[in-house]
Amino acid sequence: MNRKELIALLAARTGSTKVEADRNVLALIEIISDTLEEGGKINLNGFGIFEVRERAPRVGRNPRTGETLKIKAARVPSFKAGVTLKAALNGGMK
Repeated sequence: MNRKELIALLAARTGSTKVEADRNVLALIEIISDTLEEGGKINLNGFGIFEVRERAPRVGRNPRTGETLKIKAARVPSFKAGVTLKAALNGGMK
């Protein structure tokens, strides 16, 4: 599903217009992005947790040349699925 399809489905389920649904999706994305950028975490009970994890520096390898490369440390977004979401994906089992 892409963003356009998500907006159409959200508008249909909530009885709102596509413009309102688009505004809501954009606001949600901005809230999640801003919270993670500040180092915060978003916990949606049952659905999952959005958080930032620290990736340590490491040594990589260029697959073409075999040359080793130093890969810098980085902050990366992470999502951990909640119990309810996992159960829904696995036929309702907990």
